[in-house]
Amino acid sequence: MAEPERTSNPVPIPNSNNKWDGASTDGEAILTPELSSTPPDDHPLDDHVLDTPTLGPTTPGSPGPKNFRHSRNPSFSGSSSYQEDWDPFPPLDRLTVLDILDNFALSTQLEKLQKGLSAQTEKVRKSREALGNKSRMARERMVDQWRRRVPSAEEQLDRYRKRMRTSVEKLGNRWNDTKVITLREKISFICGVMNIFVSGYLIGGYPEWFHLWYTMQVLYFMPIRFYTYHRRGYHYFLADLCYFVNFLLMLSIWAFPSSKRLFTAVYCLAFGNNAVAIIMWRNSLVFHSFDKVTSLFIHIMPCATLHCIVHLLDPDFQAARFPAIWTIKTSPPGSATAYANVLSMLAWSTIPYAVWQLSYYFFITVRRREKIAAGRPTSFTWLRRSYSKVWIGKFVLSLPDPLQEPAFMLIQYAYAVLTMLPCPLWFYSRWASALFMLVVFAWSVYNGSTYYIDVFGKRFQKELEAMRAEVAKWQQSPDVWPLEGALTPGVADVSAGSTPGVADAISGKPADDGFFAGGARGGVDNIPLLNDERPAAVIATGADMDGGARDVARERKSGGGVSIM
Repeated sequence: MAEPERTSNPVPIPNSNNKWDGASTDGEAILTPELSSTPPDDHPLDDHVLDTPTLGPTTPGSPGPKNFRHSRNPSFSGSSSYQEDWDPFPPLDRLTVLDILDNFALSTQLEKLQKGLSAQTEKVRKSREALGNKSRMARERMVDQWRRRVPSAEEQLDRYRKRMRTSVEKLGNRWNDTKVITLREKISFICGVMNIFVSGYLIGGYPEWFHLWYTMQVLYFMPIRFYTYHRRGYHYFLADLCYFVNFLLMLSIWAFPSSKRLFTAVYCLAFGNNAVAIIMWRNSLVFHSFDKVTSLFIHIMPCATLHCIVHLLDPDFQAARFPAIWTIKTSPPGSATAYANVLSMLAWSTIPYAVWQLSYYFFITVRRREKIAAGRPTSFTWLRRSYSKVWIGKFVLSLPDPLQEPAFMLIQYAYAVLTMLPCPLWFYSRWASALFMLVVFAWSVYNGSTYYIDVFGKRFQKELEAMRAEVAKWQQSPDVWPLEGALTPGVADVSAGSTPGVADAISGKPADDGFFAGGARGGVDNIPLLNDERPAAVIATGADMDGGARDVARERKSGGGVSIM
């Protein structure tokens, strides 16, 4: 059976004017497909087959068809049916490479987006954890600081007890280090007192033995002085004039007793520069200090020895044992052996003085200049520091540095000449010599009393005042009493403003209230002992005290001024 021929009405295209069917202009109406809702009457399959779409003009004012759908595929013009245009998956023959690449790019972008979201999520989680850790650490630190600022009552009392015990131990160690109660200083004190006693006994009873007593002490003191000064870095002081004078006196007594010139030089230097140095160098008679006793011996004992040899010996013994002294004393004025005059004494004493001064300058000042500049002390540096505020010290320091040392040497020689001018009087007059030694020795005793009272006493007083200030600081410190009422009522009054406290108890000043007050606010019985290990509440309330002890304490308080002693 032959299939009936399918016919359709032609599509009218108005105003075509030999133009291409698919072309259009801006002024023309857009042609859209339009379905024929009414099939022709003569078609046998009108009820089953749809006609092909026709293109009709559409204007903005004309309504479009109700079932119109836009095509998603770019190949709509080449489609043969409506079903092909709206197929969700295009045919394989029309599938392009761009479609495939587009699908791949979408998945890659999705994957990148997912990774970015994961990274941001992880970063937020880590930031949240770091913030939580910081807040937790800050909270713990704040809690620790608060606990340290506000310790418990037990901790406060233990800390107070420990600090008091440490302070007492430190004060005891300081007391032991003041060189008063050590065995060595006790021996030095005994030896110093016995030295004065034996020296006075020999001067009054046996002056002929005094030079032996002096020699024994020189052999004892000098090695110890050399060892101690060399260990402490003071060995440049061993080259001073006082040691040189003692060396010359030993030579005059034991090596050259017949040398009149040597004896004249030794006598002038001993009674001149060496004796007055006790005043200039502030030598003091401090019995417990071996160093001070040795320094005083070096300056005063040569004068005492020469006083005994010149004025207290029997003339026959003096002529036999010390012929130079006997010759000078018995020589008539103007004779060749009469050295006991000002010119002869100054002349013969200047020679050894010049030898010592030049040797000291070249061997100490010049050759040891670097060590002295590094801080090694000498007599010149000590005098320059000690007399820097005196007019003569200001004058020397005002000079240029190369001229300070020569100026110091000239001033020192002028000082030596002035002290040696009255030496003829000391040589011929026994009472003038004794009076001069008495004045010099009394000056050393005065310096020693100043040391004991002003220096030593004030040192201990300063230590005691420092302890009082430290205890007062503990009372006002928040580490000990941080909060009012943190301790028991008897102890918390200290933080309430009662600052007299322990300092008043140490100084002996009575306290009317506060920590040391009696009554309900807590009295002196509430002060914890250094070795008391009871709890804080028990210490403050006295709960472990038996009834009999409380009665005795009550009677003692009510008794007032009754004393057993």
